[in-house]
Amino acid sequence: MVLEATMIVVDNSESSRNGDYVPSRWEAQSDAVNLIFSAKTQANPESSVGLMSMGGKGPEVLVTLTTDFGKVLDGIHRTKIRGHTHLATGIQIAGLALKHRQNKSQRQRIIVFTCSPIAESEKDLVKLAKRMKKNNISIDFIAFGDLEPENTKKLEVFNENIKGGDGSHLAIIPPGPSLLSDTLVTTPILSADGVAPRGGPEDGGGESGGGGFEFGVDPSTDPEMALALRMSMEEEKARQEKEGKKDESKGESLEGIPEENQPLLDAQGEASGSGGDKMDEDKKGSDGQKAEKKDGDGDGDKMDTA
Repeated sequence: MVLEATMIVVDNSESSRNGDYVPSRWEAQSDAVNLIFSAKTQANPESSVGLMSMGGKGPEVLVTLTTDFGKVLDGIHRTKIRGHTHLATGIQIAGLALKHRQNKSQRQRIIVFTCSPIAESEKDLVKLAKRMKKNNISIDFIAFGDLEPENTKKLEVFNENIKGGDGSHLAIIPPGPSLLSDTLVTTPILSADGVAPRGGPEDGGGESGGGGFEFGVDPSTDPEMALALRMSMEEEKARQEKEGKKDESKGESLEGIPEENQPLLDAQGEASGSGGDKMDEDKKGSDGQKAEKKDGDGDGDKMDTA
Protein backbone atom coordinates (compact mmCIF):
# COMPACT_ATOMS: atom_id res chain seq x y z
CA MET A 1 0.00 0.00 0.00
CA VAL A 2 0.97 3.62 -0.59
CA LEU A 3 2.89 5.35 2.20
CA GLU A 4 1.36 8.81 2.55
CA ALA A 5 1.28 11.88 4.75
CA THR A 6 -2.22 13.35 4.49
CA MET A 7 -3.50 16.70 5.72
CA ILE A 8 -7.29 16.91 5.98
CA VAL A 9 -8.71 20.45 5.68
CA VAL A 10 -12.27 20.84 6.99
CA ASP A 11 -14.71 23.65 6.24
CA ASN A 12 -15.89 25.08 9.56
CA SER A 13 -17.46 28.23 8.13
CA GLU A 14 -21.02 29.30 8.92
CA SER A 15 -22.19 27.38 5.87
CA SER A 16 -21.35 24.11 7.65
CA ARG A 17 -24.30 24.65 10.02
CA ASN A 18 -26.75 23.80 7.23
CA GLY A 19 -28.77 20.63 7.73
CA ASP A 20 -29.22 19.60 4.08
CA TYR A 21 -26.81 16.70 4.71
CA VAL A 22 -27.49 14.10 7.39
CA PRO A 23 -27.25 15.06 10.23
CA SER A 24 -25.60 18.40 9.29
CA ARG A 25 -22.78 19.55 7.03
CA TRP A 26 -20.34 19.75 9.94
CA GLU A 27 -21.30 16.39 11.46
CA ALA A 28 -21.11 14.81 8.01
CA GLN A 29 -17.53 16.12 7.65
CA SER A 30 -16.58 14.78 11.08
CA ASP A 31 -17.86 11.32 10.17
CA ALA A 32 -15.99 11.43 6.85
CA VAL A 33 -12.75 12.47 8.60
CA ASN A 34 -13.00 9.34 10.78
CA LEU A 35 -13.42 7.20 7.68
CA ILE A 36 -10.46 8.80 5.87
CA PHE A 37 -8.17 8.41 8.89
CA SER A 38 -9.07 4.73 9.24
CA ALA A 39 -8.60 4.08 5.52
CA LYS A 40 -5.18 5.76 5.36
CA THR A 41 -3.69 4.23 8.52
CA GLN A 42 -5.07 0.74 7.90
CA ALA A 43 -3.84 0.76 4.30
CA ASN A 44 -0.33 1.44 5.64
CA PRO A 45 0.39 1.60 9.40
CA GLU A 46 3.27 4.03 8.77
CA SER A 47 1.02 6.57 7.02
CA SER A 48 0.17 9.66 9.07
CA VAL A 49 -2.77 12.06 9.03
CA GLY A 50 -3.07 15.67 10.15
CA LEU A 51 -6.09 17.95 10.57
CA MET A 52 -6.68 21.66 10.06
CA SER A 53 -9.61 24.05 9.61
CA MET A 54 -9.94 26.90 7.11
CA GLY A 55 -12.87 28.88 8.55
CA GLY A 56 -13.10 31.71 11.05
CA LYS A 57 -10.45 34.43 11.12
CA GLY A 58 -7.98 32.20 9.30
CA PRO A 59 -6.78 28.61 8.80
CA GLU A 60 -5.64 26.74 11.90
CA VAL A 61 -3.60 23.56 12.25
CA LEU A 62 -5.57 21.47 14.73
CA VAL A 63 -3.42 18.31 14.70
CA THR A 64 0.01 17.82 13.15
CA LEU A 65 0.75 14.59 11.28
CA THR A 66 0.04 11.66 13.59
CA THR A 67 -1.08 8.03 13.72
CA ASP A 68 -3.07 8.61 16.94
CA PHE A 69 -6.78 8.74 16.14
CA GLY A 70 -7.53 10.19 19.59
CA LYS A 71 -5.68 13.39 18.69
CA VAL A 72 -7.66 13.80 15.47
CA LEU A 73 -10.92 13.20 17.33
CA ASP A 74 -9.96 15.79 19.93
CA GLY A 75 -9.12 18.27 17.17
CA ILE A 76 -12.57 17.86 15.62
CA HIS A 77 -14.29 18.39 18.97
CA ARG A 78 -12.27 21.57 19.63
CA THR A 79 -13.20 23.12 16.28
CA LYS A 80 -15.76 25.94 16.37
CA ILE A 81 -18.03 26.92 13.49
CA ARG A 82 -17.54 30.56 12.54
CA GLY A 83 -16.71 33.05 9.80
CA HIS A 84 -16.04 32.20 6.16
CA THR A 85 -13.48 29.99 4.41
CA HIS A 86 -9.90 30.84 3.36
CA LEU A 87 -9.38 28.12 0.75
CA ALA A 88 -6.11 29.20 -0.89
CA THR A 89 -4.42 30.11 2.41
CA GLY A 90 -5.56 26.85 3.97
CA ILE A 91 -4.06 24.79 1.14
CA GLN A 92 -0.74 26.66 1.37
CA ILE A 93 -0.51 26.09 5.15
CA ALA A 94 -1.34 22.42 4.67
CA GLY A 95 1.48 22.21 2.13
CA LEU A 96 3.91 23.68 4.67
CA ALA A 97 2.78 21.14 7.27
CA LEU A 98 3.50 18.33 4.81
CA LYS A 99 6.88 19.80 3.96
CA HIS A 100 7.97 19.37 7.60
CA ARG A 101 6.89 15.72 7.83
CA GLN A 102 9.38 13.48 9.66
CA ASN A 103 9.30 10.60 7.17
CA LYS A 104 10.41 12.11 3.85
CA SER A 105 9.56 8.90 1.99
CA GLN A 106 5.86 9.58 2.55
CA ARG A 107 3.95 10.92 -0.43
CA GLN A 108 2.19 14.22 0.17
CA ARG A 109 -1.59 14.59 -0.10
CA ILE A 110 -4.15 17.19 0.94
CA ILE A 111 -7.86 16.35 1.21
CA VAL A 112 -10.07 19.47 1.28
CA PHE A 113 -13.73 19.58 2.31
CA THR A 114 -15.58 22.59 0.90
CA CYS A 115 -19.27 23.34 1.46
CA SER A 116 -19.31 27.13 1.11
CA PRO A 117 -18.83 29.67 -1.72
CA ILE A 118 -15.25 29.99 -3.00
CA ALA A 119 -14.03 33.60 -2.89
CA GLU A 120 -10.75 33.04 -4.74
CA SER A 121 -10.62 33.76 -8.46
CA GLU A 122 -10.09 31.07 -11.03
CA LYS A 123 -6.76 32.63 -12.03
CA ASP A 124 -5.42 32.51 -8.46
CA LEU A 125 -6.51 28.91 -8.08
CA VAL A 126 -4.70 27.91 -11.27
CA LYS A 127 -1.46 29.48 -9.98
CA LEU A 128 -1.87 27.67 -6.66
CA ALA A 129 -2.53 24.35 -8.40
CA LYS A 130 0.63 24.62 -10.51
CA ARG A 131 2.68 25.51 -7.42
CA MET A 132 1.37 22.51 -5.49
CA LYS A 133 2.01 20.21 -8.45
CA LYS A 134 5.59 21.48 -8.65
CA ASN A 135 6.04 20.50 -4.99
CA ASN A 136 4.69 16.98 -5.70
CA ILE A 137 1.58 17.50 -3.57
CA SER A 138 -1.65 15.76 -4.60
CA ILE A 139 -4.91 17.51 -3.67
CA ASP A 140 -8.34 15.88 -3.44
CA PHE A 141 -11.48 18.02 -3.20
CA ILE A 142 -14.71 16.83 -1.59
CA ALA A 143 -17.31 19.37 -2.74
CA PHE A 144 -20.74 19.34 -1.13
CA GLY A 145 -23.22 21.88 0.15
CA ASP A 146 -23.06 24.98 -2.08
CA LEU A 147 -22.69 23.31 -5.47
CA GLU A 148 -23.25 26.38 -7.60
CA PRO A 149 -21.90 26.19 -11.18
CA GLU A 150 -19.35 28.91 -10.38
CA ASN A 151 -17.97 26.89 -7.46
CA THR A 152 -17.79 23.58 -9.29
CA LYS A 153 -16.15 25.20 -12.33
CA LYS A 154 -13.35 26.66 -10.17
CA LEU A 155 -12.74 23.28 -8.57
CA GLU A 156 -12.73 21.50 -11.93
CA VAL A 157 -10.17 23.97 -13.33
CA PHE A 158 -8.01 23.52 -10.21
CA ASN A 159 -8.22 19.75 -10.55
CA GLU A 160 -7.24 19.84 -14.23
CA ASN A 161 -4.10 21.86 -13.45
CA ILE A 162 -2.87 19.74 -10.54
CA LYS A 163 -3.42 16.23 -11.90
CA GLY A 164 -0.21 14.24 -11.69
CA GLY A 165 1.22 10.74 -11.34
CA ASP A 166 -0.06 10.21 -7.81
CA GLY A 167 -3.57 11.33 -8.77
CA SER A 168 -5.67 14.26 -7.58
CA HIS A 169 -9.40 13.75 -7.48
CA LEU A 170 -12.56 15.84 -7.32
CA ALA A 171 -15.67 14.35 -5.73
CA ILE A 172 -18.90 16.36 -6.05
CA ILE A 173 -21.49 14.94 -3.66
CA PRO A 174 -25.04 16.35 -3.86
CA PRO A 175 -27.48 16.15 -0.91
CA GLY A 176 -29.29 12.87 -0.43
CA PRO A 177 -30.59 10.37 2.11
CA SER A 178 -27.18 8.68 2.48
CA LEU A 179 -24.42 9.86 4.76
CA LEU A 180 -21.56 11.84 3.22
CA SER A 181 -19.10 9.10 4.25
CA ASP A 182 -21.26 6.40 2.62
CA THR A 183 -21.02 8.20 -0.72
CA LEU A 184 -17.36 9.12 -0.24
CA VAL A 185 -16.33 5.48 0.14
CA THR A 186 -17.34 4.81 -3.49
CA THR A 187 -15.24 7.68 -4.93
CA PRO A 188 -11.66 7.45 -6.32
CA ILE A 189 -10.44 9.39 -3.26
CA LEU A 190 -10.68 6.23 -1.13
CA SER A 191 -10.64 3.56 -3.84
CA ALA A 192 -6.83 3.88 -4.02
CA ASP A 193 -6.73 2.68 -0.40
CA GLY A 194 -8.83 -0.39 -1.10
CA VAL A 195 -12.05 0.90 0.44
CA ALA A 196 -14.23 1.31 -2.62
CA PRO A 197 -15.40 -1.76 -4.56
CA ARG A 198 -13.74 -2.91 -7.73
CA GLY A 199 -16.18 -2.35 -10.50
CA GLY A 200 -16.74 -4.90 -13.22
CA PRO A 201 -15.58 -8.43 -13.93
CA GLU A 202 -12.47 -7.09 -15.64
CA ASP A 203 -11.19 -6.06 -12.19
CA GLY A 204 -11.99 -9.43 -10.69
CA GLY A 205 -14.93 -8.02 -8.71
CA GLY A 206 -17.56 -9.93 -10.68
CA GLU A 207 -16.14 -13.29 -9.70
CA SER A 208 -16.75 -12.75 -6.01
CA GLY A 209 -20.53 -12.51 -6.41
CA GLY A 210 -22.79 -10.04 -4.65
CA GLY A 211 -23.85 -8.18 -7.81
CA GLY A 212 -20.31 -7.22 -8.86
CA PHE A 213 -19.24 -5.86 -5.46
CA GLU A 214 -16.07 -7.13 -3.87
CA PHE A 215 -16.74 -9.63 -1.04
CA GLY A 216 -20.43 -9.47 -1.98
CA VAL A 217 -20.98 -6.28 0.06
CA ASP A 218 -22.13 -2.95 -1.37
CA PRO A 219 -19.94 -0.31 0.35
CA SER A 220 -22.50 2.40 -0.33
CA THR A 221 -24.99 0.64 1.94
CA ASP A 222 -22.58 -0.86 4.48
CA PRO A 223 -19.17 0.88 4.27
CA GLU A 224 -17.98 -0.38 7.66
CA MET A 225 -18.53 -4.01 6.68
CA ALA A 226 -16.79 -3.52 3.32
CA LEU A 227 -13.81 -1.89 5.03
CA ALA A 228 -13.64 -4.59 7.72
CA LEU A 229 -13.72 -7.39 5.12
CA ARG A 230 -10.92 -5.83 3.08
CA MET A 231 -8.74 -5.23 6.14
CA SER A 232 -9.34 -8.82 7.28
CA MET A 233 -8.29 -10.12 3.86
CA GLU A 234 -5.08 -8.05 3.91
CA GLU A 235 -4.22 -9.21 7.44
CA GLU A 236 -4.72 -12.84 6.44
CA LYS A 237 -2.55 -12.34 3.36
CA ALA A 238 0.21 -10.78 5.49
CA ARG A 239 -0.01 -13.65 7.98
CA GLN A 240 0.31 -16.24 5.21
CA GLU A 241 3.32 -14.46 3.75
CA LYS A 242 4.95 -14.36 7.18
CA GLU A 243 4.38 -18.09 7.71
CA GLY A 244 5.78 -18.80 4.23
CA LYS A 245 8.98 -16.93 5.09
CA LYS A 246 9.29 -18.89 8.35
CA ASP A 247 8.95 -22.20 6.50
CA GLU A 248 11.62 -21.16 3.99
CA SER A 249 14.07 -20.18 6.74
CA LYS A 250 13.38 -23.43 8.60
CA GLY A 251 14.06 -25.46 5.45
CA GLU A 252 17.35 -23.64 4.92
CA SER A 253 18.50 -24.36 8.49
CA LEU A 254 17.85 -28.10 8.07
CA GLU A 255 19.83 -28.36 4.86
CA GLY A 256 23.17 -28.60 6.72
CA ILE A 257 22.09 -31.61 8.82
CA PRO A 258 23.15 -34.95 7.15
CA GLU A 259 20.45 -37.55 6.78
CA GLU A 260 20.99 -41.05 8.20
CA ASN A 261 20.29 -43.58 5.46
CA GLN A 262 21.55 -46.65 7.39
CA PRO A 263 18.95 -49.30 8.36
CA LEU A 264 18.14 -49.80 12.00
CA LEU A 265 19.37 -53.46 11.90
CA ASP A 266 22.23 -55.00 9.90
CA ALA A 267 22.22 -58.36 8.11
CA GLN A 268 22.93 -60.27 11.37
CA GLY A 269 20.02 -58.60 13.12
CA GLU A 270 22.33 -56.39 15.19
CA ALA A 271 21.84 -52.63 15.60
CA SER A 272 23.66 -50.73 12.88
CA GLY A 273 25.53 -47.44 13.12
CA SER A 274 27.56 -46.09 15.95
CA GLY A 275 25.31 -47.68 18.54
CA GLY A 276 25.98 -51.18 17.09
CA ASP A 277 29.74 -50.59 17.04
CA LYS A 278 29.70 -49.59 20.65
CA MET A 279 27.78 -52.73 21.59
CA ASP A 280 30.34 -54.86 19.72
CA GLU A 281 33.20 -53.20 21.58
CA ASP A 282 31.44 -53.73 24.92
CA LYS A 283 30.86 -57.37 24.03
CA LYS A 284 34.51 -57.93 23.06
CA GLY A 285 35.66 -56.25 26.27
CA SER A 286 33.45 -58.45 28.43
CA ASP A 287 34.61 -61.60 26.60
CA GLY A 288 38.25 -60.61 27.19
CA GLN A 289 37.62 -60.09 30.88
CA LYS A 290 35.99 -63.53 31.16
CA ALA A 291 38.95 -65.19 29.43
CA GLU A 292 41.45 -63.52 31.73
CA LYS A 293 39.44 -64.55 34.75
CA LYS A 294 39.35 -68.12 33.54
CA ASP A 295 43.11 -68.17 33.00
CA GLY A 296 43.63 -66.77 36.48
CA ASP A 297 41.48 -69.53 38.00
CA GLY A 298 43.48 -72.20 36.10
CA ASP A 299 46.79 -70.88 37.41
CA GLY A 300 45.51 -70.88 40.91
CA ASP A 301 44.47 -74.53 40.69
CA LYS A 302 47.85 -75.54 39.39
CA MET A 303 49.68 -73.89 42.32
CA ASP A 304 47.48 -75.68 44.85
CA THR A 305 48.28 -79.10 43.29
CA ALA A 306 52.01 -78.51 43.53
